[in-house]
Amino acid sequence: MKVSQLQGQPRLDLPVFIPAFGIAIMAACLLVFKPDQAQTWAAHMMSQVTSQFGWLFVCFGFGTFVFALWLAFGRFGQVKMARTDEPPEYSELSWAAMMFSAGIGIGLVSWSFVEPIYYLSTPPLHIDPHSPQAAEWGHMYTLFHWSFVPWALYAVPSVAVAYMLHVRRRPYLRISEVCRPLLGNRVDGWIGKLIDTLIILGLVGGAGTSLGLGVPLVSGLTTSLLGIEKNLYTELGVIAFWTLIFGASAYKGLKAGIRILSDINIFLAIALVLLVLFVGPTVFILSMSANSIGLMLDSFPRISFWLDPIERGGFPDAWTLFYWAWWIAYAPLMGLFFGRISRGRTIRQMVLGILTWGSLGCISFLSVCGSYALHLELSGALEVTQLLNEQGIPATVVAIVKTLPFSKVVLAAFTLLSFVFLATTLDSSAYVLASISTKNLYGEQEPGKRNRLAWAFALALIAVGLLFASGLDTVKSLTIILALPLTIVLFVIFRALTRVLNEDFGKEVQKDALIVASAKIDANNSDKEN
Repeated sequence: MKVSQLQGQPRLDLPVFIPAFGIAIMAACLLVFKPDQAQTWAAHMMSQVTSQFGWLFVCFGFGTFVFALWLAFGRFGQVKMARTDEPPEYSELSWAAMMFSAGIGIGLVSWSFVEPIYYLSTPPLHIDPHSPQAAEWGHMYTLFHWSFVPWALYAVPSVAVAYMLHVRRRPYLRISEVCRPLLGNRVDGWIGKLIDTLIILGLVGGAGTSLGLGVPLVSGLTTSLLGIEKNLYTELGVIAFWTLIFGASAYKGLKAGIRILSDINIFLAIALVLLVLFVGPTVFILSMSANSIGLMLDSFPRISFWLDPIERGGFPDAWTLFYWAWWIAYAPLMGLFFGRISRGRTIRQMVLGILTWGSLGCISFLSVCGSYALHLELSGALEVTQLLNEQGIPATVVAIVKTLPFSKVVLAAFTLLSFVFLATTLDSSAYVLASISTKNLYGEQEPGKRNRLAWAFALALIAVGLLFASGLDTVKSLTIILALPLTIVLFVIFRALTRVLNEDFGKEVQKDALIVASAKIDANNSDKEN
């Protein structure tokens, strides 16, 4: 008989669902009905956070990267996320595809062509704008912002969630439950509710940023492909069609929905990257990519901590701190999702798999597309900087894609990729939100279909709110603000993980995978509950 049959079936946890769902609806209403007040307050708070706590974000990001490496290569690396010697639940390809699609999403398509162009005009380290050094460092900084530190921020909470879910067999897919080894039964009270509320707020902020970037891009690609005028009605139509895709995927669940959508997405992304590489200036792209990887490895400590404290030029605040805050806001969500799909893997396999697949995928996509855009700008084939300043990201991406051979087919492929990237990010968000509001949810189970569908439509409502209010700047500011308390939550998760590993394994080290004895786990759980 399964553990879940003994403990009860999954069911909606109304005390968690009602306030959590209310937060999402209120966020959408605030964007629609009070956009100016929300933007003013958020901008002021963001300025305070970045000026006073920028040092905390960069130290926390680098520290998390070091801690992730310690988990992978330290004495707990062979601890397995299961109680039996079972194989991984998902194949390496499906596992990597689900993580990459959920963890990056539409942001990768939005920024891959244009981020190096922004840095060309406003380069880091006080480099002269539009100089050769600005092009080199701008291309490298794009890879830095999307690779090792972001995926380390995802990897560590993923290990903590996987351990509590698949080894300790705790019947909740919540961050508060992951903190139990450190906070004890206090997570059943207001502290646990506060932690989960912060996670939901961070998720809404992070997902809202993805929506604010993604919906205009998908709308621009779609209208250009179909040759129709871009207006409010076409954007609402795009949201409606996109909601059907990710709502159906979230309703189907992990294996029948999210996994299949992610597999399709990863093959499409690889095909498009290879197309741009081989039909574009191949030698230039490969040379820029190799140069940027070497430059990043050589400068990694410096750029990881650079805050420009004397001249205060604004680059770290506008870019590095925003990105670190965005990843921190998404980290608990990705920890819950990655942890859920990692049953049967060891800690080393999890950490190195997340770091390697995530960083490799982002570096490949951003390096190829960014190099192509820089080549267009530097050669004069397309005035990318002028286009970006005058018409924004969606129109610039469309114009760049149209310079490729077979532009109609490539534009259709990029449109499909954008739809699916956005859908896979948000159906995983809906899945995790539904999981947070479900009790008696064990490792092999999924939250209710209606619960998942309700969250899918709540996220769609936020997309509509962003569309009417043009509230992307507000949501970006809120993401940075919410990242500050979430650093405390993540630190608690890291400390709880080390405590539970020491409790269960102590100083044991062996070459084969370590599987904790069920009796020992049950005894530990019983002692803590008593």
